[in-house]
Amino acid sequence: MNKIETISPQELQKKLEAGEKLEMVDVREHDEVAFGMIPGAKHIPMGEIPERLNEFDKDKEYIFICRSSARSGNVCHFMNQQGFKVRNMIGGMMSWSGETKRP
Repeated sequence: MNKIETISPQELQKKLEAGEKLEMVDVREHDEVAFGMIPGAKHIPMGEIPERLNEFDKDKEYIFICRSSARSGNVCHFMNQQGFKVRNMIGGMMSWSGETKRP
């Protein structure tokens, strides 16, 4: 199994503050994202990823986010097997100290 690239919440925050355009996907459930998501992230619950592969572009890199980074890690492995470039935000939203917005 390929080693999945990771990004720390702090690295992600720096990139966002520097104005980088990032493809972030929050794979938590609807009731979880209600408490706030990273601004600019797209919400696609983990269970919907397989049927929504057409929304992803193989030329872009996606950063997957969940509560603790376990589910996003699983999504990263799945997406990696489909040929997508992915990164897992380690620690998930529990480690995120940056700003959040409600969906």
